Amino acid sequence: EYDGERNSEGERHGRGKAQLPNGDTYDGEYEHGLRSGQGTYRFRNGACYTGAYLQNKKHGRGIFFYPDGSKYEGDWVNDQRHGYGEYTYANGDTYTGEWFNHNRHGQGTYVYKDTGSKYVGGWVNGIQEGQAELIHLNHRFKGKFLNGNPVGPGKYVFDIGCEQHGEYVESEQDKGEGEEEEEPSLLVAPKWKASEITKLTLWTPHGENPPSPREASPAAAAEAVEERAAITE
Repeated sequence: EYDGERNSEGERHGRGKAQLPNGDTYDGEYEHGLRSGQGTYRFRNGACYTGAYLQNKKHGRGIFFYPDGSKYEGDWVNDQRHGYGEYTYANGDTYTGEWFNHNRHGQGTYVYKDTGSKYVGGWVNGIQEGQAELIHLNHRFKGKFLNGNPVGPGKYVFDIGCEQHGEYVESEQDKGEGEEEEEPSLLVAPKWKASEITKLTLWTPHGENPPSPREASPAAAAEAVEERAAITE
C-alpha cells in the first residue's frame, strides 16, 4: 500500500508512506519510485532507521536502532556503516571512529562501560590492530596490537609517575606427548615481559580532562598552548 505523491509517469515521487508486504513501513521521500532523500523505515522486528536514502539504500547520515537496544549514528554508504560514526552497544560499550564496509576500520575509540577503560587506536576489519593506547583508571598501555591482543614492544604508564617498559611475547604452550601435530590454540594471549622501569618520558594523553576554571581564562589558555608547543618542538 502507498499513500503519497507521484510524478506524471505514476511513479512514487515526493513524500509518501508505504506499507510493505513483509510488514515493514516507510515514511519519507521518493524519487522515481525509489526511496531517496530523508525518511524513516520501521522494520517488523522492531528495528528502525531514520536518515538519508539513495535509490532504496541507506546512504548519507542516519541513525539505526537495532532490536537488541544498540544503535549506530553516523555515515552510511550503499547500505553499509561506512565513514565516521558512533555505535552504542546493548551492554553500554561505545565505539566512536571510522568505519569501512560495516566494520570498525581505521582510527577509533572503544569505551568499556563496566570498567571505564578505553582503547584508542587502530582497527582492521572490526579487530583491534595497529598503534594504540589502552587507558585504564590509573595507568595506561601504549604499544601495538594485532588480532585484538597487544604484541611486541610497549610500555605501561602509571599515574604515580613512572613507566614500565617491556614487550609482549607469544607464550609457550605446554604440550603433552602425542600432541605435537595439533594446531596451537588461538586463545592463548601473549605474555608481558618487563625490562625496565623509568621516570615518565614525553607523553601526550588522549582525551585530556577539561581545564579547571582557573585554566580556562584566555591568558592561561594561551600560556598552556605555548607550553605544549615548546614541549612538542
